[in-house]
Amino acid sequence: MPEFTPRIHRDSTSAGADVRLSGRWTAAALAVPATWPQIAAELAACARSAPAAWNLQDIQRLDHTGAQVLWNAWGRQWPAQLRLQDKHRPLLERVARYCATPPATPHVSMWRIFLALGALIWQLIEHLQGFVRLLGQLLLDVLQLLRAPRRGPWRDVSGHLYRIGATALPITALVGFLIGVVLAYLMSQQLRQFGADVYIVNILGISLIRELGPVLAAILIAGRSGSAITAQIGVMRVTEELDAMRVMGIAKGYRLVMPRTLAMALAMPLISVWTTLAALLGGMLAADLTMGITPSYFFAALPQAVKVSNLALAVGKSAVFGVLIALIGCHYGLRVKPNTESLGQGTTASVVTSITMVILVDALFAVVFKDIGL
Repeated sequence: MPEFTPRIHRDSTSAGADVRLSGRWTAAALAVPATWPQIAAELAACARSAPAAWNLQDIQRLDHTGAQVLWNAWGRQWPAQLRLQDKHRPLLERVARYCATPPATPHVSMWRIFLALGALIWQLIEHLQGFVRLLGQLLLDVLQLLRAPRRGPWRDVSGHLYRIGATALPITALVGFLIGVVLAYLMSQQLRQFGADVYIVNILGISLIRELGPVLAAILIAGRSGSAITAQIGVMRVTEELDAMRVMGIAKGYRLVMPRTLAMALAMPLISVWTTLAALLGGMLAADLTMGITPSYFFAALPQAVKVSNLALAVGKSAVFGVLIALIGCHYGLRVKPNTESLGQGTTASVVTSITMVILVDALFAVVFKDIGL
């Protein structure tokens, strides 16, 4: 019965030590637990000793796995002297041709870091230029709408207003209600220690009406409607509808950007007020259950604790949030390339940028208007 186990023999000659292989060098033979550790150790020893020649003529069968093992043992290069059967040479040549060399680990230097930082800065400048250009075009389109309001795309505005505003009411109310419940419950635990239960109305009113309500609504709309705007315009790029609009002489800014921006600017203040009311309702119910603050006292104390200027500030910055979210969504949608990978990347970048800008602008409003309503 022939011996099928892969073996390595070392033959001493006048020119030096030769390595002779025998048996079957296949995946099935090399996968035997008792065989592979010994073969791997002997191959490593042969590679260190740098034999004069490799003799593969006694190999009974060779497949791609065995050829790959030998190619790795040779250091991914042909040995100086190699004797093998003619039927095995094409297999080794195929492995050598398609075996990729591991990429070298790039050396991280200050120069590379400097170049990467410069590329990032230029990318930010490019995005800023595109955003400013889009904002300028929006102002021109609004002036054109004011000169001829009857020819405006009011049907598009109403459609986007419904999709952005009306369909977002359930989710924003649910999230706002839960946020109000959580805030009231957590604050009640702390205020009860100092006997300041009644001040929960002041804390909830200021935090929800002035800050959390508008910001929470903006983040929800950025993730829900901002991504939808980018995806809609991006799909139009993929299906070449934007190219068709340019051929027909239809302005993209007037028909795509302006209706979405107007709808978002109108819907965001309303959604912000709606989310704030739901959060106040949740906080009021939680305060009644945990601290005994009745709804009648809550309604009576809220107007005294929160000035009307806080509501005006919240509505004003909600409109700014809406314009920013719409413009960022349109900006990334118009930059989508005609492929699905770019569409996914643009949608993700739109949501992340919108949420980041909402938080930054809210911080700016907090600093600029710190003396109003407090």
